[in-house]
Order: sequence, then structure tokens, then C-alpha cells
Amino acid sequence: MLSLRPITYRLLRTFGLNRDKLDEIAVERWEIAPAEVIGVPPAIILPGQAERITRTEFASLDHVIHSLAGNPAERFGPTMAYRLRDVDVVDGALYSAGLSMYLRARKRHLPLPARAEHRASGSLYETWNGNRWFGNWLLDDCLSYRLAETTGGPVTTMPCKGHVPRYEKLLDMTPDRIGDAHFDELTVFADYSNNSHRMARAQDMRHRLLQGRTPHPNPGVFLLRGRSGDLRVLENEQDIAARLAHERGFRVMFPEDHSVDELMDACGGARVIAGIEGSQLNHGIAVMPPGGTLFTIQPANRATTAMKILSDRWQQRFAMVVGQGVAESFRVEWDDIARTLDRIESEVARPPS
Repeated sequence: MLSLRPITYRLLRTFGLNRDKLDEIAVERWEIAPAEVIGVPPAIILPGQAERITRTEFASLDHVIHSLAGNPAERFGPTMAYRLRDVDVVDGALYSAGLSMYLRARKRHLPLPARAEHRASGSLYETWNGNRWFGNWLLDDCLSYRLAETTGGPVTTMPCKGHVPRYEKLLDMTPDRIGDAHFDELTVFADYSNNSHRMARAQDMRHRLLQGRTPHPNPGVFLLRGRSGDLRVLENEQDIAARLAHERGFRVMFPEDHSVDELMDACGGARVIAGIEGSQLNHGIAVMPPGGTLFTIQPANRATTAMKILSDRWQQRFAMVVGQGVAESFRVEWDDIARTLDRIESEVARPPS
């Protein structure tokens, strides 16, 4: 089939005639899990650290400061499914009934007609964030896959590379990888909230990844970031890693040099997963026991609590230190690391082995 929607929908947006909400175009919608109120623990952070923040990422400074405090009664929205009809997925964008939704950055500079393979139905579980950041694919999109498999025919445009193939095997994920395609019917999900249904899927993921393993309890794992991904360069990262290993008994790993199985074996019994804030830490979140702590090191001009949402979902605590300098070159004092670890030890009961 020839799809002209990349062109026609560009015109709709130009003249303000496009739609932007799934519930406006869905032919059927249903609630998978209801909204609910759940307690969220505060972050573990030393006095004066939050005052070092000069700029935030993904949310306003007020929101970041508010999220550090936790909330004993936070309201989370429902998990929803939407069935759409007459859908084109072209060059990483979804088009249907006047709505265009981007799943990833386009490969083609101009909106051109595309030959789309015809398909009767499918369930799309991928997101822009999951295609942009590996960690969001692992801890967000892989949870949504469990919804897609219940509605038939999980599909994705994401390539299978890096650590992805092994994770898909361990998680029993067998999606159909598509290019440009037309669907008579396509199911998509609004699966963003940390309600108990999503939290249960997170624990199911942990169980699947650790099935057949007996990870040994350990003080912690420091996952090096180096210069991988979006640059956040901790100039004394190696020094901190060495002291964590020598003085605190941490294991130090650079995820790109290790297999998924090695990472699961190391992180599955960790009381703390530590490192520069970023996707490499999500290997650890996925399998660290409930009650463990995610300890993030962050530059002052790129502070975020986005990963707190993930550690909350996995029933773990979230800690952070804020360094001095900018994301491209910053430092953190060992004393701040050590005192934060002491605070973690005093505030968090050790998870069961």
C-alpha cells in the first residue's frame, strides 16, 4: 500500500487541523488498571545538596525539589488501552484519523510517500523515550510488552542490537519487527503511571531475569558510565570507583564490557546500585532487590529525579549527590559519597537475601 500520510499530516499540523489525543480517535478504549493512591518514599540526600542544583532536566526545579520529599499519598493515573483503525506506521511515526505520534527520530528528512506493508492487526508497545534511551526501553517499554502480548501480536520498529537480544530472550519477548506498515487495527497503550499493576509487572520482570540464578548478597555495584551516551563526565569517576571497591566492598563494572547475564548475577543481590545518573544504572534497577537503593551522582546543571520514578516502581529507595561543575566536566567529593552511603545504611533496612 502507498501511504501519503507523512505529507498530508504535515499539512494538517501546519493549518492546526491535527488531533493530539488518543481518546479522540480510538474506536475502543478500556481500563487495564485503575487510578489509585500509593505512598512514595522520600529521597535520601544530605542537607545542602539540593541547594547546589543550578539547572534541572525533564522537569522544573520546583517539581524536582517536591519529588525529593516523597508523598505518603500520591495519586497515580490508570493504565489504558486504545484500539485504533486504519493506521499507518511510517518512518517511526504513527498516523491515524488526524493524529500523528512520533516513536523515534525520522530517518528521512522530507515527508515522502511510503510503501507500507499491509497487516490486519497488532499491538504497539514502544515509545519515543524507549527508542531514545536504552534504560527507558528496558524499564518502561518492556513492561508494556506484557500488555501487548495479551492483546495479540506485539510489534515494534526498534532494531535488535546491543544488550537487547539477550534481554528479550530472558523476558520471553518475541515481537514482530516492522518497517513501514499499514494496520487495519492497532492497539496502543497509555502505560505511564506507577500504579500497583505496573509495579507488579516490574517484580515479574525481576523474577524472569533472575530465574535460575542465585545472586549472592553484596554491599553494592558501581556501574561506570565513562563517556558513553549523553555526556555526563565525572572527572574523578575512577577514583570514586576505586574507593568504593576498596573501602565499601563494591564491585565495579562498565556495562558495555559485560554480558546481560554477568550484570544480572552481580546486581541481583546488591544492596546499592551506584553511578552517574543515566541508562547504565537501569541494568541494576531491573534486578536489585526491593528495599535496595539506587544511588545517583549528578552534575549541578543537569539534576533530575526521573530515575526515582523507576526505583519507586521497583520498590527501591532513591539517593543522590550533586557535584560541582557542569555535565561535561564535574567532580564529587568522596566525603559526600561516604556520608550518603552511611545515611543509606542508617535509613534503609537491608533487603532479604
